[in-house]
Amino acid sequence: MRKEECFYLGKIAKKFSFKGEVLIYLDTDEPEQYEELESVFVEFNKNLVPFFIENSSIHKGDFLRVKFEDIDSEQDADELIGSHIYLPLSMLPKLEGNKFYFHEVIGFDVVDKRLGNIGKIVSINDSTSQPLFEILFNEKEILIPMIDHFIIEVNRKEKKIILNTTEGLVDLYL
Repeated sequence: MRKEECFYLGKIAKKFSFKGEVLIYLDTDEPEQYEELESVFVEFNKNLVPFFIENSSIHKGDFLRVKFEDIDSEQDADELIGSHIYLPLSMLPKLEGNKFYFHEVIGFDVVDKRLGNIGKIVSINDSTSQPLFEILFNEKEILIPMIDHFIIEVNRKEKKIILNTTEGLVDLYL
């Protein structure tokens, strides 16, 4: 499985018991959706390695307490601490309406109600306090904050997002 075919679920945060159990911090709003997993991919040396789960349970809200097959001691668990956990994209719950996953809108056309087509989304910058659409238009980069009231429609069928940005925001780049 390649990383591009997966989504980041969380990180192995710490050991839980002397029997090799670990706590995985889940980067999700709905941790209970992942309580019954059979396996996950653990990143080692930039490769994804499948690990099978013997049992798991939600622990203090954001953590998943996991016992992996063949991880039977504290020493075994130590080697996993800090590793990132991934699942195949096919396991992501489907979103509807104007909700979307960042990876899913890459390549979508962006249509502004006032200005028309203003380019394609080339990436999402989520390293700032407010995530930004990074849009390419005639070799110019346009950055638009991902604010709910800007987003009028996410049209998955036509691969486009319709925005209603404030006057001057896009003009700044053009």
